[in-house]
Amino acid sequence: MPVTVATVVQKAAPVLLRTIGNVDAYSTVSVKAQVSAELMEVRFREGQFVRKGDLLFLLDRRPFDAALHQAEATLAHDRAQAANARVEAQRYEKLWQGGVSPKEQFDQYRTAADALDAAVKADDAAVEMAKLNLEYCSIYSPIDGQTSNLMVYPGNLVKANDVPILVTINQIQPIYVEFTIAEASLADVRAAMRGRPLTVEVRTQDNPTQPERGVLNFINNQVDTTTGTIHLKATFSNQARRLWPGQFVDVMLRLAEQPNAIVIPAQAVQSGQDGAYVFVVRKDGTVESRAVVVARSLDGESVIDKGLASGERVVTDGQLRLVPGAKVAVRSGS
Repeated sequence: MPVTVATVVQKAAPVLLRTIGNVDAYSTVSVKAQVSAELMEVRFREGQFVRKGDLLFLLDRRPFDAALHQAEATLAHDRAQAANARVEAQRYEKLWQGGVSPKEQFDQYRTAADALDAAVKADDAAVEMAKLNLEYCSIYSPIDGQTSNLMVYPGNLVKANDVPILVTINQIQPIYVEFTIAEASLADVRAAMRGRPLTVEVRTQDNPTQPERGVLNFINNQVDTTTGTIHLKATFSNQARRLWPGQFVDVMLRLAEQPNAIVIPAQAVQSGQDGAYVFVVRKDGTVESRAVVVARSLDGESVIDKGLASGERVVTDGQLRLVPGAKVAVRSGS
């Protein structure tokens, strides 16, 4: 029988935990208006990537301009009144000290001056508040991120800190990938984390051959008793923006390197009633069926715990026509 074979090799192989994960935004901001006013302009496109400090919305400034002018006028009026009251208080203080005016009259003018000084401070605060409300008419992006669809369109009246929100911004650079592992693997993960960060690889369905690499940075403080799993989180730079919030990904948590592991091509492993097996080519050109214990598989290779030795040859193609003891012809190039 013509077959393709591969040689069993011994090399370092990674020890991995594999699971399914979910991509989550690094941070999410729901943008709301902080003052009630008419929405005049939108300065971005839906779904656009915006930078921190980019202008997003313009509200109607006219009512707040008028409120600022009114507050400034009130401040100027009260400052003049306070200055005059302070002069009168000083004048009656001298008259009282000279015995010309009673102390009660001086106390009245001093109290009036103090009250007007307090009014000036309140007016200062009102001017600052009016300036702040005027600044709130221009709404800027608080983070770098991707915008959602627009919730409110120009011409509508928006209310302060009310719904609907104007837009949602998701920060995707960096980005999180959240996943769970079995409770039994927690001790191995914690032991592997001592003294070094753990690398996490994720693969997307649109490009499974090019993994994104990140670092594990969070282990939850308790095990979920209903599922027997624990929640973990890894951070990815996501420079190419391949990872997207809500996306499902294949997660591989790299715990360590296994030296001198027995490795064969994954297509050599067959499944039978008694478990996994491979066809091994003997020196006389016949094959034998040998049971093996597969530790794990990754990138087209399988790590074998038991059943094979380095240097042996296993069949990788043509197994369907083989039976133990069959004579085989090795195809050229294998």
